[in-house]
Amino acid sequence: MGDAFIRHIELLGYEKRFFPSQHYVYMFLVKWNDLSEKVVYRRFTEIYEFHKALKEMFPIESGDINIEKRIIPHLPAPKWFDGQRSTENRQGTLAEYCYTLVNLPHKISRCLHVVNFFKVCHDDMNPVTDSQIKKPEVFLLPKDSKKSPTDITGPIVLQTYRAIADYEKSSTSEMALKAGDMVDVVEKSENGWWFCQLKNKRGWVPAAYLEPLDGPDESEEQEPNYAGEAYVVQKSYTAVEEDELTLKEGDTIEVIHKLLDGWWVIRKDETTGYYPSMYLQKAGEVNTSVKSELRNRGAPPRRSTIRNVRSIHKQGRKQISQETYRRNSKKYIQNQRKMRGNSQNKANVIIEKNEPEDNKPKAQPAVPPRPSKDLILNRCTESTWRKIL
Repeated sequence: MGDAFIRHIELLGYEKRFFPSQHYVYMFLVKWNDLSEKVVYRRFTEIYEFHKALKEMFPIESGDINIEKRIIPHLPAPKWFDGQRSTENRQGTLAEYCYTLVNLPHKISRCLHVVNFFKVCHDDMNPVTDSQIKKPEVFLLPKDSKKSPTDITGPIVLQTYRAIADYEKSSTSEMALKAGDMVDVVEKSENGWWFCQLKNKRGWVPAAYLEPLDGPDESEEQEPNYAGEAYVVQKSYTAVEEDELTLKEGDTIEVIHKLLDGWWVIRKDETTGYYPSMYLQKAGEVNTSVKSELRNRGAPPRRSTIRNVRSIHKQGRKQISQETYRRNSKKYIQNQRKMRGNSQNKANVIIEKNEPEDNKPKAQPAVPPRPSKDLILNRCTESTWRKIL
């Protein structure tokens, strides 16, 4: 592979830290050409110094010679004192700056100055911490926001989860765990990989290895939706467990239950089973570079495949059996067919009612039953009952 370069930089938000003194750092998700993803932390003063050096390296592109030739984005200078308000307000500008920076000509966006600045450094993996000082407060920028200050969340108290089994990492972007480790979850991805931090370590961890401290059931987990949501398979997968499905790229399926461990219950025709969510894309969505990235990733482990699970909860996580999924899904399909059949019958009845009156048979008057002999003797006149005697 050639020289490393950055494909994308996304601003995640910022942290308010309290050691060695109160200060703020921005969090960036940096995606590299080898398909790795790293989270780095930078103070704004560091970013501004990087920006000034970049302008000196490319005076034409920075507009120092001719302002009309400028393509390097603007960045405001730090304030004398950067507080939380200025840190928040600057996020929209920083997000735009990073987007423009990565899309500049390669001689700028892929130069060593840019690459080295966004590389993971020692402080990113081993932040200075002190157990006597309270934990950093995290303020995340919603992914679907317009990057305006009013959209900023927080402060966020990171959720703490406990590892239920040992996990050995398989790449440098992951983090190894021992059963009983307490980790703070920074980001929950629906593909089943969560970005966590443990003391001075950070990395991706399979959600299946983590359980919340307040209870075994995930309140964020959705209920099954047997109506189904249309998705398209972006990567083929061959079933390993009996309750999984084997599908090929391009197949259209319906998702009926989105589970947090990244293994969704899907329906193909009338067959249900588990499939890695990271290999699926919602029908109608524009295809992106994610498709090619997925070919180099593996699906996260499933909860049911973890051995020697040591849960702190007396009762295990609430689980639905595959038979229940199959039965309820089949019942839903049958009910839908019945409803369609009933609606067609109603349509036929309406058509019959609308037929011309001339074509309809005229109703015949009802013939009353003949009265009994006793009833005639008791209620009729003498001339009438004499006739029946």
